[in-house]
Amino acid sequence: MISRSWKKFLSSCKGVAVLGTLARLANTYTAPCTRTGARHVPAPAAFPRGTRLGDIGASWSRVLREESGAGEQSKGPCAGVCGGAGEECDSCCPHSPVLLPRWDRLQRTAAECRRKWWREKTMASGKVGASEPSNPATEAAEGSSDTSLVLLAVGEGFPPEISLFFSVESRSSRCLNSQLQEAARKKLWALESDDRDVCALFKELSARLVCMQAQEDRFLLTFRTLEEVWKFSTYLTLGYVGSCLEQLLFDQEYWLNCALMEDTEIRVTVDEDRLATVYTSLLLQEGNFFSRAMPGVWQLEQEGEESLQLCKNELIHVKNVGEESKWEGMSLLTGQRGLVPVTALDPIPRPFYQWFLKNYAVGFGISQEISGTTSQPIVKGRCTATEDHRGAAWDELSFSKGDSIEVIGFFIPGLPWFVGRSISSGSIGFVPTRYISPEACEPLGKGLVFLSEEEKCPLLRIPCNGGEQHFTTLLSDLARTDITSVYRLDGFEPTAMLPKVPSEAVFHGCKDIQLLQSWEEINDLATTSTSELSSPGSDSAPATLENVLLEKLDDFDDPKFFIDLNAGHMEDADVFDPILTFLNQDSYVPSFQSLYDLSFSFLNSTFYGFSDEDELVLYLETSRNWAKRTHSVWAHVRLCFLLGKLCIKKVKFSQARVYFEEAMSILDRGFGDLPLLAALHVNLASIYLKQNMKHKFSSLLGKTVALLVCLPGHSFSSENELEVMMYVLREAIAVGNAPLEARVCFLIVKLFLQLGKNDEVLPFTEHLQCLTTTLLSPDTSSVPLDATPILSYLYDKKYLPNIALASARLFVPSGVKGAPTPIWRAGFILQNTSKLLGSQLERSSIPALACFYLKQALHFSCESRAVPIQRTLCAILSRMYLQHGVLDGAVCYAAMAVTLSRLMGEEEAFESSLSLGWMYLLHSQPVPAADIMWQLLRSLHGTDSVTQGGAVHNLLAIALKGEGQVQKAAENYLRALHKAKETGNKRNQAIALANLGQLSLSHGASQLSELYLLQSAQLYAELQGSEDLEMELVRVLLWLAQAMVNRQRMEDGKLCYELALGFALKWHNVRSQLHITECLCHFYSKVSPNLQASITYHEHWVSLAQQLQDRELEGNVRQTLSQLYQALGTSEALRQSLDCTKQSLRIFIDLEETVKAAEAWLQAGRLYYLMQEDELVEMYFQAAIQTALKWENFSLAMDLYEKAGDTFFNGSRNRDRAVEFYRGGAVPLARKLKAIKTELRLFNKLAELQIGLQGYEKALEFATLAARLSIRVGDQLQELVAFHRLATVYYFLHMYEMAEDCYLKTLVLRPPLLQCSGEALYYCKVYCHLGNLTLHKLKDEQDAAAYFLLALAAAIELEDQELQGLIRAKLGDIPGTPWGPKGTPGCATYRPRWLSEGGRIV
Repeated sequence: MISRSWKKFLSSCKGVAVLGTLARLANTYTAPCTRTGARHVPAPAAFPRGTRLGDIGASWSRVLREESGAGEQSKGPCAGVCGGAGEECDSCCPHSPVLLPRWDRLQRTAAECRRKWWREKTMASGKVGASEPSNPATEAAEGSSDTSLVLLAVGEGFPPEISLFFSVESRSSRCLNSQLQEAARKKLWALESDDRDVCALFKELSARLVCMQAQEDRFLLTFRTLEEVWKFSTYLTLGYVGSCLEQLLFDQEYWLNCALMEDTEIRVTVDEDRLATVYTSLLLQEGNFFSRAMPGVWQLEQEGEESLQLCKNELIHVKNVGEESKWEGMSLLTGQRGLVPVTALDPIPRPFYQWFLKNYAVGFGISQEISGTTSQPIVKGRCTATEDHRGAAWDELSFSKGDSIEVIGFFIPGLPWFVGRSISSGSIGFVPTRYISPEACEPLGKGLVFLSEEEKCPLLRIPCNGGEQHFTTLLSDLARTDITSVYRLDGFEPTAMLPKVPSEAVFHGCKDIQLLQSWEEINDLATTSTSELSSPGSDSAPATLENVLLEKLDDFDDPKFFIDLNAGHMEDADVFDPILTFLNQDSYVPSFQSLYDLSFSFLNSTFYGFSDEDELVLYLETSRNWAKRTHSVWAHVRLCFLLGKLCIKKVKFSQARVYFEEAMSILDRGFGDLPLLAALHVNLASIYLKQNMKHKFSSLLGKTVALLVCLPGHSFSSENELEVMMYVLREAIAVGNAPLEARVCFLIVKLFLQLGKNDEVLPFTEHLQCLTTTLLSPDTSSVPLDATPILSYLYDKKYLPNIALASARLFVPSGVKGAPTPIWRAGFILQNTSKLLGSQLERSSIPALACFYLKQALHFSCESRAVPIQRTLCAILSRMYLQHGVLDGAVCYAAMAVTLSRLMGEEEAFESSLSLGWMYLLHSQPVPAADIMWQLLRSLHGTDSVTQGGAVHNLLAIALKGEGQVQKAAENYLRALHKAKETGNKRNQAIALANLGQLSLSHGASQLSELYLLQSAQLYAELQGSEDLEMELVRVLLWLAQAMVNRQRMEDGKLCYELALGFALKWHNVRSQLHITECLCHFYSKVSPNLQASITYHEHWVSLAQQLQDRELEGNVRQTLSQLYQALGTSEALRQSLDCTKQSLRIFIDLEETVKAAEAWLQAGRLYYLMQEDELVEMYFQAAIQTALKWENFSLAMDLYEKAGDTFFNGSRNRDRAVEFYRGGAVPLARKLKAIKTELRLFNKLAELQIGLQGYEKALEFATLAARLSIRVGDQLQELVAFHRLATVYYFLHMYEMAEDCYLKTLVLRPPLLQCSGEALYYCKVYCHLGNLTLHKLKDEQDAAAYFLLALAAAIELEDQELQGLIRAKLGDIPGTPWGPKGTPGCATYRPRWLSEGGRIV
C-alpha cells in the first residue's frame, strides 16, 4: 500500500509533476532546435580557439560549456574502447542494439530528482526539518518505480542534448589510431567554421546538430520527435553512424590507402540511458503509447469499477486523459478499456514496436494461439512424440507415443502446429507441438537462424534499375575512352589537375599491385596468360562473369486453354475435359505456379481467347460445375481458389470467402499440394481478419501460421496476406517470440519487395537487419541474412546518400549464387559517392572513396576469370589514380589493362596500349612512352587507320619532345596535323597546332608560337562548344597569353587570361578556374601590377579554395589578400585586411600550422597598430610569440620578437615599445641560439632607435655592443656600419675625439683603392664631416685642412663641380691651406694611418 504521505505528495504534484513537466518538455525540446544553419554558440571574434595558443582568449569547449549549461555532466569516450570507469557501453559497436531501458533503470535518477524537489519545497516553506515522503517504489510488491518520478526526472534532471563521441581505431590492434584521430579532429575543427555539411549529415541521420566540440571528439545532438530518436538509434545499431563520420572526416589520401582504410573504423559512443530518457519523455509528451502491466504494482491498483483488470505483462494501449495518477488503457488481449494506474505502466522499450503496434492495429485482441519462447531456436529434422494423439480432422496427423516424426520445413517453438510426416506410416499432416519433443531435431545451418539457404537469394536480388547489370553497364561507361580518335594536348589531362598524393602513402601494404615497368614485361605476361587459358571450345574454358551472375531459367511448356463461351459448347463435357484433367492432379506441378502467384499471371499464360475477366469468370464457374458433377475434387478446389482470387482482385471479399470456404470444405487430402493448401488458408484467414470474424479467424489461425511461416520458399498469392502476417507479427511481439518475429518480418519484407512498396518495406527491413545482427546471433560472426544490399537500394531511392553509402560499404559479399557481388557494390558506391559530392558520376570525377571497393571487384572478377570486366576495372582504377595525382598507380593499372586487352583482341590492345603510353607521358616518362608509340606505328603499317595513326604520331611527338628531340617532335606533330586535315577533323587539327605552338613557346620562339596558337584558337571557335572542347581551348588560351606576355603585349595577354576564365566559369570547372585565377593573380601582381584587380582575383581564388575545401590554400591566399588590402592604406581596407588575417588565423590554428598561425597573429597586431587600436597590438604580438614558444620553436620566436619590435621601430607612435621586444625578447633568444648576425642586427636597431629617441647613453651602450659583435662576425660592411653609428653616438655625446677615431676606423675598413663612384662619395662625406669636426669642435685647423683636402680629392673623382666648390670654400676659410691634391683621376687616395684607427674604442 502507498503511504498517506506519498499520496499527499502525489496530490501536491498535480499540475507540477505532470502537466508542468510536459509543458517544460515542450519548451525544452523546441528551443535548442531553432537553428537555421548558424552556429548554436558564437565563436569568440578575436581568438577562435585561444587555449591552443597559451592563455590568450577563451577556448571553444569552455564557451560551449558555459553556453550550453543545463547541468550536463558529459561523459567522455569510454576507457579503452567502450566505457568509462566501470560502465558498460554497448552502442559503440554495431553488433549491439540501442534499446530503451525499463523504467526501473531510471529509478535512481528519478529518486534524486524527487529528493531535490523535496528539499527545495521544504526550504521554501521554512520546514527544513520536514521528513521526506517515502518512495512508493520501495513499498510496491516488486519495487517498481513511479511514473510521476520519471516525469520529474525527464523534465528536470535530464537536459535534451545527447553527446556522441567518436574514436578512430585499428581493427587489428583494437587500439586508438592517434594519428588518424588527430587528422579527424583537424577536419572537425575546419568544419566548425562552416557546419553545413555536418548539419546535413545529421539531418539525414535523423538528429539535430547543436554544436561540435572537436577538442573533445564529440558532437552535441538533440531530437524533437519520436521518429527522430527511433531512426537515429536504428542507424546507430546498424553501424551507419560511424561509417558516415568516416565519409565526412577523412580525405582522399586515406581512401587511396586501402590497407589503412581496411584496418580502420570509427567507433561511436552515446549515453544510452540519456537517449532512452529523451525517447521516454517524448513518448510521455505524446501521451499515446503501448505498455505492459508491471508485476507487483498492477495488483495494488486494480480497484474501482472504472479500473482495467490486468494480467502480468499484459500488453496495453495507453492514452493520457488528463489524470495525474491514472491514464486510459485498452487491453490488446481482451479489447477492454478502463483506467490504468500510472505506476503500473512499463512502456515497450523498442521504438519499432511502438510504431508498428500504433500503425498496424487490428479490430480484435490477441488470440493467445501463439506462446512466447526463451532461448529455443528454430529447428528441423526429426522429433519424437511424447504422447498418443488421434487427429480430430483429416489434416491432422495421428501418432503414438515414441513415434518418430519428420518436420516438413521448420519447427518454430511457440506455435501450436507444424507440418510433419510420420516415419512409420508416411502420412503427412498437422502435428500439435505440445505432444512432441524437439530435442532430437537439429538447428538450422550456420548463419541460418530463421530461413533456409534457398530463401536468401530471391530476397537479395536487387531490382533491375539498381542491380548487377545496371552497375556493370555503368562501369563500362566509366572505362570508355576516346584516345584512339582524339588527339591529346601536351601535358593536359582535365582529370589530372588534382593535388598529388604521395605514392608511398597509397601503395604501402597493398599486395595486389605489381608495377610493370617495361613494354617487354607486358608482352611476356600477356603471352603467358594466353597460354594458360584453355581454348574457347574446350571443357575447361573459363567461365564468363555472366555465367557466374545470371541464373538460367527453365522454360516450362505450360498448357494453355482457349475460352469458348459458345452456348452449344457449355453443356459439352468434352470441352472442359482438358482443363479438368489438368487441374485435377493430386500433387503440385510447376505449371500450377502461375495459378497461385501474386501477379495473376494465369490471366495471360494459362487462359486466352477472352475479352474481359467476366468471360473468364463465367468459364471458370462452368468448369467448377462440371468438376462437381464429375467429382473431380482437386479440380473443384483449384477452380474455387481461382474464382476466389479473381473476387479478391475486384474487392469482392464476401464472394471470395464463399469460394474459399467451399474449397476448404471439400478438400480432404491437401498435403500433396502444399502451396495450394497454404494459399487457401492464408487467403481465407485474411478475409476473416478483414471482415472482423474473430471466432473463425482464431480457429483457422494456428494451422495458417504453420503453413505460412514454417514452410520455406512460401509463394505469396495475394497482397492480403500482409494483414495475416502483420497480425502474426503483432502476436510475436506481444508474447516475446523472437524467432517467430524474425521469420515473419522476413516474409513481410519479401512480400513488400515483390509488391514494389519501397517506402513501406524500409522500417521492416531495418528491423529485420537489427534482429539478425543482435538478438538471434550475438555470439557468432555470421548472420542469417545480410539485408544491407536491399537497405542500400531503399536508402538510395529515398535519396539518403550518406546512409546508402554507409550501408553498401558495410555489405560483405557472401558468394551465394544470385546475391549481389563486389561488382554491384563497387558500382553502387561510385554512384552514391557522386551523389554525396553533389556531382554527376563522370570519367573525370571518379571518387577516391571507391578505390578499395573497385579493387575488391577486380579481385572477384579475376577469380571468375571474366577478362572484359577486369580490363574495365583496371581502366577505371588507372583513371582514378591519375585524377588524384598518384601517377605510379595510374601507370600500374594501365599496364594491367594492356595485359588483359591482349587476351581480347587487337582493337582493345591498341586502345589500352595508347592509354598506357599517355600515362607514361603524364608521369614524365617519355622513353617507355616512345617505345610503345614506335611499336604501335609498326603495327599500323599497311593499314588505312588514318585517325589512329595521327593519334600515335601526336603522342610520339610529345614523347620525343620530352627526350629533347625537338626536330623529330615537330616532324611528328606535322604528320599528325596532316592526317587530321586528311580526315577533316578540325578538333585534332586544333590540338596538333596547339602542340606545335607550345613546342615553339617552350623553346623561346614566341612569335611562331603565337601564330600556331592563334590558328588553333580559331579552329576551336568554329567547333560546337562542348565542355571538353572548351576546356582544351582554355589550355590553348593560357599558352597564348604566355606568348603574348613574352612579347610585351600585356593587354592581349590579359584578354586571353580572362577569356580562359570565362570558359572555365561557364562550365563550373573549379580546378581550371583555380589554375587560371592563380595565373591572373600573378599577372596583376608581378607582370602588370594593378592592386584593385589583384584583390578581385585573390578574392575569387579564396572562393575557389572554399569550394574545393582546401583549407591550407584558403589560408595562404587570405594572408596574401590581407597584404593587398593593407597596401590600399584606407581605413576600410585595413578592416578588410584584418578580417582576412583573422580568418586565415582560424584556418592555421585548425590545421595546426604553427608558423603560419604565429605569422597571422603578428599580422593582426600590425594591422591593429595601423588602425591605432594600440590596446590590442601587444596582446596579438604576445599571442604570436607564445604560439612559437609553446612548440619550443625558439628561432621562430626570435623572428617574431624582432618583427614585433620592427612595427614600433618603423612606426610613428610608441617607438620606445620596440626596446622591450628587441632587448627583452629577441636578444636573449639570439644569444641562446648563437645567432650572432641576428644579435648584431638587433643592437644596430636598438642604437638607431635610441638615437632617434635622443637616449644617447643607451645608444652608446648598444652601439658599442654592435661594434664588438661586428668584429666577431668578420663582415667588413657590417663592421663599417657599426663603427659609423658608434661615431655618430660619440658625436651626439660631445665625445669628439672618440667620434673622430671611429670615423677613421670606418675609412680603414674600405678597400685601399676606390672601386666605384659610390665609395668616393662616402669618402667625400666622411672627410668633410671629419674636417668640420676638427675645425669647429677640436679647433685643429691643420688636421681640418688635411681632411678637407682628402674630401676634395674624392669630389674630384666624382667630377662633382658643385661639391668641389663647397670644399674649396671651406679650405679658403682656413689660413695657410695648400692647393688641393693633384694627380690622375682614379689613382690611389691613401688614408692617414697614423691614428689609432678605432682599435682602442672596442
